Parts: sequence; C-alpha cells; structure tokens
Amino acid sequence: MLTLGVVLFLGSELMFFAAWFATYFDLRGRNSVWPPPYVHLDTVESTIGTFFLGISSLFVYFAVREVRKERQHRARWWFAAAIVCGLTFLAIAIHGWMSDDFGIASSAYASVYYGVTCFHGLHVTAGLIALTYALAGANRSAFVGADAAGADAIGYYWHFVFFVWFLGIWPMIYFVR
Repeated sequence: MLTLGVVLFLGSELMFFAAWFATYFDLRGRNSVWPPPYVHLDTVESTIGTFFLGISSLFVYFAVREVRKERQHRARWWFAAAIVCGLTFLAIAIHGWMSDDFGIASSAYASVYYGVTCFHGLHVTAGLIALTYALAGANRSAFVGADAAGADAIGYYWHFVFFVWFLGIWPMIYFVR
C-alpha cells in the first residue's frame, strides 16, 4: 500500500524536476537557436540507456511481486537484475557526459543539460542504494508478505525515477529541438 509519506516525498521530488523542466523550456523559448550548434548528443546511446532503465523498472515490479508472495529467493534475483540494469543505465549516462564536447559552463543549455541529467543521475544512484538495501534485506519484515511497505516504497521510488526520465528528461533533452 502506498503510504502518505511516500506520496508526499515523490510529490516533492516531482516539484524539483518540474523546476528543471520549466527552466529548460523558458530558456528554450528565449533563444532562437536551441540547443546551441555545438551540441551533438548521442540519441542511440541514450535510447539504449533508457531501455536498460525501463527493464530495470520492470524487474523491480517483478521483485516486489515476489516479495508479496513471500518468495524471497526469486525476489533477490529480480532485485539483482534490476541493479545490474540500473548500473548499466548509469554507466551509459556517465559515458555520455564524458563524451560531450561541452561543459557545464559552456552555455545556459549546457548548465540545464548537466543540471537535470546529473540531478537525475543522483536519483538513480540513491535508487540503486535502496535496491541494494532491498536485496540485502529481503527477509526483513518490511520486505516480506502482503504488507511489504519497504519493498513497495523502494519500488515506487524506482518507477518514479524511470518515468521522470522516460516521459520528461529523455524526450526533452534528446528530441525536443
């Protein structure tokens, strides 16, 4: 069951990302050329990363389902697979940042690009830590049976991280011109 605390927390996180989206679109509306001509982002690489983050979210769904059915061994496998996919997404994102021909101080676009993608990267990192905790604590009461509040909270957070990327950041950065 989704608790009020989880809803409020995810709502506050959504407001942080909404501020990034508003900043991006405000700057985009004020600049005749957007993004700057020197920006060449790898859409194929980001699409592969998005695929891994999406698969990771699906694996977390399966893990939480197994937790609820009290199949801890299977839940651990799903959590481990989700962590591997999440780490793959993060490695692809870091590779993308290192391959960029511009830095955070290059322009307003660069500042927003690095700000929003790195902020999301921090959320992915926090989610991976939480998933690792779920993997290690799959036998604890918060991760067992029909009232597995800990598994639910971590699952909702991870799905939030994916959907903010998939529906907001990824299309905004890589496809909205």
